[in-house]
Amino acid sequence: MVVKHHLVGYQNFVDFFKTFDTKNKLVYVYFTGAKGPSGDSWCPDCNTAWPVVEKELSNVPADCHFVVVEVGDRNTWKDQNCPFRKDPKTRLLVVPTLKRWNEPQKLEGEQCENADLVNMLFTLTDDD
Repeated sequence: MVVKHHLVGYQNFVDFFKTFDTKNKLVYVYFTGAKGPSGDSWCPDCNTAWPVVEKELSNVPADCHFVVVEVGDRNTWKDQNCPFRKDPKTRLLVVPTLKRWNEPQKLEGEQCENADLVNMLFTLTDDD
């Protein structure tokens, strides 16, 4: 079964990856806008993409890790100095972003709404 993690904010993200050993692990990270009390994000694209990503999670290997990271509220994200934009490990331009951690493969924005693209990212092997 996929191991799921949920992180809120930049500092929690940094702290998690400082202590989480990613060596020899397949890790996917989904960056999204913060969710409100209703469970929906302030980001409409994130709300549209999430059901697609969640459904395609059934195609990932059982031993992989899936990390959801809430990047903050709208004002935090829109700030050009948002640490998720500046961090060399993330360099986010848009949310949602789905990334294979420590690899170049990623989907951004509306690409995360495309089940075929999400499936391809999740099922890509090192041999492909």
